[in-house]
This record gives sequence, C-alpha cells and structure tokens, in this order.
Amino acid sequence: MHIVINGQGREIAELSGSATVADLVGALGLKGDRVAIEQNGTIVTRGEWSAKCISDGDRFEIVHFVGGGVWL
Repeated sequence: MHIVINGQGREIAELSGSATVADLVGALGLKGDRVAIEQNGTIVTRGEWSAKCISDGDRFEIVHFVGGGVWL
C-alpha cells in the first residue's frame, strides 16, 4: 500500500486493503502510547485506531513523543 507519512511517500508492503491505523503503528514499530496521528487532516484518537481503515494514497502526520532532558 502506498501512503504519505509526514510528507514522504512510503510503500508499506505489510499493509493490505483491510489495514487499520493500528496496523500502521505496528508496521512502523511505533510505541502506541507515545504517538499522535492525523489521517487526511483529521486527528485519529487512540481508541479509533483499530477501527479506522487505511486506503491507498492516505496522508498521515505522525508525531512521536520522546522524553529526555537534564535534571538539575
């Protein structure tokens, strides 16, 4: 399946015609508790991931939160 993630076209062979946002998160190896996802301009809540289908050509913005910093 060909989709666009953060402005970059990607071909993800693991995704079939019945893939969901949850499948995309798994295929990308992301930790589900640390990402926010927008699909075609609409935010997809974590509770919707397993039901929200992906179509060829969909556009995603994915933000991955990371921790870090210095304790003083």
